[in-house]
Order: sequence, then C-alpha cells, then structure tokens
Amino acid sequence: MKTVEFKNITWIDFSDPSADDILYLQENFDIHPLAIEEFITPTYRAKATQYENCIFLTIHVPLYDDKTRTTFPGELDIVLTKDHLITGHNKEIIELDSFFTMLEGSEGKRRIYLNQSPAHLLYHILEMLLDSCFPRIDHIHEKLLNIEEQVFNEKEKEMVFEISVVKRDILNFRRTLKPQRHIIESLAQMKTSLIDQELSLYFQNLAGTNIRLWNALESNKETIESMEETNNSLLSNKLDFTMKILTIVSIIIFLLTLYSSIITMKTSFANSPNIFWLHMLIMGIIGLITFTVFKIKKWM
Repeated sequence: MKTVEFKNITWIDFSDPSADDILYLQENFDIHPLAIEEFITPTYRAKATQYENCIFLTIHVPLYDDKTRTTFPGELDIVLTKDHLITGHNKEIIELDSFFTMLEGSEGKRRIYLNQSPAHLLYHILEMLLDSCFPRIDHIHEKLLNIEEQVFNEKEKEMVFEISVVKRDILNFRRTLKPQRHIIESLAQMKTSLIDQELSLYFQNLAGTNIRLWNALESNKETIESMEETNNSLLSNKLDFTMKILTIVSIIIFLLTLYSSIITMKTSFANSPNIFWLHMLIMGIIGLITFTVFKIKKWM
C-alpha cells in the first residue's frame, strides 16, 4: 500500500491487494460493501457503479508483454470518495506508478494534482493513461512501415508470422480500449456531489481522446489487413510461377523421354555412334521449340 496526500485529499494505491489491505479498507473507510467486494474480484468487464457514498470503477489499461509482443488488458479498480481516491491493480502499470512517484517526490506536483478534489485527480490519472497509449500506437505504425518495406523487398514468407503478431496486437489493443469510452462517458453524465459539474466537460474531452485513439487503431487495423492481403497475393503469385515452371519442365522432360524411347526401340547407337549425337541435337531442338512456344503464349 502506498499513500500520497495533500491538504485533505489522499490517494491510496494497492499493488496486488492482500486480505489485510481489504480489511484495512473495511475498517477505515465508509465504502459500500458491494464496492469492497468488486474491488477484490477480478473481472474482464469494464464497469462504473455509483453508490450512496462512493463511486466504483473498473477499467482496463492496455499493457504490453515483451515476450509475446502483444497488448493485454491490465485491470485497474478505482474507488472514489469525498476525500480519497483508492486504486488497486494486480499487474504493474508503469505509467500509474511513475505518476504516483512524481507526486510523492514533488510538493509542487501535489499542489497541482491534489489541490481540488479526488475527482480532479481521477481525471488527471485517466488523462495520463489515455495519453500513454499514443506512443504505443505510434510504435505499431512503425512496425507497419517496416512490414510494408519487407513485403516489397521479396521477404513475403518471413513476414507471414510478423503480420500475424502485429495483427493480434492491434486486435487486443482495440478489445481493451473500446469499453473504456463507455466508462468515461458515464463519469461525464453522473449527477453526484463526488464529481464537480465542471468536470463533465473534462471527462467529455477524455471521451474524445478515446475516440482519437480508436480511430488510429482502426486505421492501423485496415493497414495490417491490406498488408496481409498484399503479402498473400505476392506469395500466391510466386507459388503460381513456380508451378508453371515445374509444369513446363515436366512437359519438356515428357517429350524428350517419349522421343528417346521411340528412337531407342529402332536405333542401335553401338553401330552408329554419330547417330547418338544427332538425336541429342534433335532432342535439344525439341526442348528449345517447346520452351519458345511457352514464351510466345506467355505461359511463363
């Protein structure tokens, strides 16, 4: 448990909250029992619930796994009361930890972010978490540019797996981000003394930020799908060309085999050694003529 406070506003952050932490909340804060229960229950569904003396939120922050190279949702539970903002998370959220550390180390920052109300602090936290998504989307865009370059440098086969990884990353990012817009809009529309009415416009602005993030992800989704189609088309064309070459070679070999079989049955090369080279020349001409016909017909 970490705590930072300024005047009468306190932010308490729990990293992987234990049973003792939950007991501490029950004994020291006037929080609705259902909010306490939800605080300790993992869920994949974002929610915003208004109680008589507090507001409970569950949001999911897009986190990145370097090992799997994909985005995954990190649950962040939030309890908003008159004088406190309580957060809890099981996964490390680097941006949230950095923001907390910044407030701990600077009275000036505490004066800025903890000087009005817990709801204002909540707004700043949500703003920070949303803004942190833009560099990640820019990183995805850079991956797309690299994939495009590699695809047109005849590395289609190597890019099949890379395209799949980036595509999964984008889909997971979208799946995590989409429900958060509803939560932010709910905060903008709540009629409660815990949230100043002036904050409604601020939360609406965050909803706009969420839309911009969504549009950027939608653009990246369309791009990776186009890259996948292009890559598959190039691979298919290469395969078709290879099959054409193999077919042509097979036909030429068949004709030469047929000719040599016929000649072998009628000619004794032991008695006429020069005849052997004559027939080799004829076979070469047959192969050349066949190859030329395929070229003229544009079959290769």
